Amino acid sequence: MARIDIRDHIAFDRKTVYETFRDHLKELQPYLPTIESIEVESYDRLDDTMVKIVNIWKASEGDIPAMASKFIKPEMLRWTDRATWFDDQHICNWDMEVGFLKEAISCSGTTRYIEKGNGTEVHIEGNLRVDASKIPGVPRLVAGKVSDVVEGFVVKMITPNLKEVNRGCEKHLSK
Repeated sequence: MARIDIRDHIAFDRKTVYETFRDHLKELQPYLPTIESIEVESYDRLDDTMVKIVNIWKASEGDIPAMASKFIKPEMLRWTDRATWFDDQHICNWDMEVGFLKEAISCSGTTRYIEKGNGTEVHIEGNLRVDASKIPGVPRLVAGKVSDVVEGFVVKMITPNLKEVNRGCEKHLSK
């Protein structure tokens, strides 16, 4: 299991940042060059302080190296983000499901929106687990090692992308 731990600052107040991520995430897509689309599948206000949202993300196909394009199909660039937002705490619990390897990859965590000076600290904590024994073609004998390597690689790859979403929020709010 690999740990995700990101602290980032957004130069806008907590209420605005929190509500932008909760209610207007789709509007950030134009500021995210590696994301082709964000679609809201469901939005359910459960009570005065809790909202459940399911978003479908699709990454841009433009960054796939030509050699890899034979193996990486468009459906592999989609994931489902299920989030429960707790308005009274400014916290979001989330989990992501990768469409093509949902049996092999699990990722979940919590994002906290914390007032810091003249802005908001966005603190993302989570766990990424890869079970390489459930990935077609990976021999069981090396599955544990492959899992560790893939987890480390994915966390290293997604960290700048998660921060880029925060930059997209700043650009959106600056307009």
